[in-house]
Amino acid sequence: MEAKTRKTVHQIEKIDNFQNLGCPILRFRSTLKGPCLGMTFADFITDYNHRKQWDINIQKMELRHDFDPCLVNKSIENKEYGSCKRLGVGYQQTKKNFVVSSREELILAGVQQFSNGASILWGTEMESKYDHLFPPGERHTRATNHLFATALCPTGQNTFDVEYVMQLDSGGKIPTWMTTPVIAESVKSLFEYAKKYYGSCPQNEVDNLLFV
Repeated sequence: MEAKTRKTVHQIEKIDNFQNLGCPILRFRSTLKGPCLGMTFADFITDYNHRKQWDINIQKMELRHDFDPCLVNKSIENKEYGSCKRLGVGYQQTKKNFVVSSREELILAGVQQFSNGASILWGTEMESKYDHLFPPGERHTRATNHLFATALCPTGQNTFDVEYVMQLDSGGKIPTWMTTPVIAESVKSLFEYAKKYYGSCPQNEVDNLLFV
């Protein structure tokens, strides 16, 4: 889709109708300056106070269920999978506008951290049998995040690469040729926010960075 070496997101790639799910899978690549803090990047996406800084469409976010990372790590036999730092089920709702109705998602997501300072953020939409985890109230058009994965890997003392992959079905009857550019611009906004934040990252976050 794009390849611009001087941009924050220097490459965007797309495969249409990936795995016959009706929507494309998108891959965004970037190189950022600053400490490689995977948990911080996760907060950009899951914490409302961060999210509203770059996502103008976000209406509501909340944690519906969380798991103890220590218990998760006890069940991980292969250390190549890293160490679980966060695992939970989150809810998010977008705003209604004059073109698109409000969307909602219920996502299982987690953060794995590795001994070299790299992190993988991942998520997928919950199956309908877990709909009881939705917050009470009116239901909205269901968007389906078939796949979300972000890998952060240090490339130097103060630089790291990010690869962000998403396959999102916005739901409803809006064609993907209309939603794909909107999704791409939203992710670009995320990276612009991350670029500014990491470039002036608070020292206490750097000091508290723990490796497995």
